[in-house]
Order: sequence, then structure tokens, then C-alpha cells
Amino acid sequence: MRLSSSLLSAATQVELVDALVEQGWYVGQGVIDLDLCHSLHQELHHMAAHNALDEAGIGRGQQHHLRKEVRGDAIHWLDRESEAQRRYLMAMEALQQVLNQALFLGLFEYEAHFAHYPPGAFYQRHLDSFRGRANRVISTVGYLNPDWPADGGGEMVLYNPDAPNQETARVIPEAGTFACFMSESIPHEVLPTRHARASIAGWFRRNASLGGILDPAR
Repeated sequence: MRLSSSLLSAATQVELVDALVEQGWYVGQGVIDLDLCHSLHQELHHMAAHNALDEAGIGRGQQHHLRKEVRGDAIHWLDRESEAQRRYLMAMEALQQVLNQALFLGLFEYEAHFAHYPPGAFYQRHLDSFRGRANRVISTVGYLNPDWPADGGGEMVLYNPDAPNQETARVIPEAGTFACFMSESIPHEVLPTRHARASIAGWFRRNASLGGILDPAR
């Protein structure tokens, strides 16, 4: 399947939705058009080369802080400033409609950032959302790395929520691969990478207004 600004094919929709329902995660190779991957990869590479990325931290709002021993990537939130970003975000908007129609999730919006992992960087095992406490519902990762070597490391490992030490999938970060999983229930980590590693991490969210403030800070 290929992600585009149009809705996904019926067969692809069924495959992705069924995987989320049955196992809580989906991984597909060749999902993102390689020309789009190239454009996004070049954009992120340019940002990294010109120190235009922000060090990533953990926690949200006032609890946000840097922890290099937990995660070592640098990020830039997508803001539609390029045609490639707009194409990717349009595809995610189409996927959001599919998920809402099929699963009645009430997804409110999608947020995403570039993630650049320099050699040696990793992200320890974690959940993207704590059950009943946050508004991230489905996590996504789109990979941008052309010709990723077999010994490159940097795989994302998904774990069984009922057996924390049991791997259920190991995702090679090669260009075109797209993964999504339930944010509250699927533990995952990024293994140390041996090469600069590029991806887009994103989250479909519910509206979690608090105290009259719409959609609190990510």
C-alpha cells in the first residue's frame, strides 16, 4: 500500500484496522512513497546539519525534562512548512478518518515530529500514554532511511503488554516502512543505532480539554 493524500485502499484499511484490533499494532513495508521519504529525509538532514533541531525530552508540560540516559534523539515538530510535510500530514488526516469510521475512537487531531537519532542514540522502553490519563490514542512511526544496512541497529522493538519481556515485533527503520500501535498498551523501545537514523513519530489524539484550555500542551 502507499500513503497518499487520498484515502487508503479498502484492502489496506481492513489490514491495518484488523491488526490494531487483533494485536494492538501494525507494521507495513513500502507504505510511504519513496520519493516522499527522500524529500522528508533531505529536510531532516538539512535541519540536523544546521543545528535546527531541539533535544528531545520526556514528560509533558511542566513535567518535561531532558534525560539523555533515557532518550537521545533530537526533534522538530511538523508545521506544514514544506510540501513534503503537507503531503505526509494530509495522508495522516485521511488515516484518521478511516480509524474514526472503523473503530469509533473519536480522534481529534494528529501531531508529529521529525526524530533524528545520531549514532549511539536510543530510547528506552516506554509507553506513549498512560492508561486513562492522557489523550494520545494511536502512535505512528514513518521511517525515512534509504538503504538501511543489516547491521545498522536502531530497530524499534514492540513488546507484549501481557508479557513485558516478550518481543512481538522488531521494526527495521528502512525507508517506506510505516508502523502504528495503541499508545496506552504497547511498550516499545528504540535500540541503539549505529548510523544516523531518521523517522517521523506521530500520535492521533483525543481532545483532552482541562480547565477550559483546549488540548493541553504536548
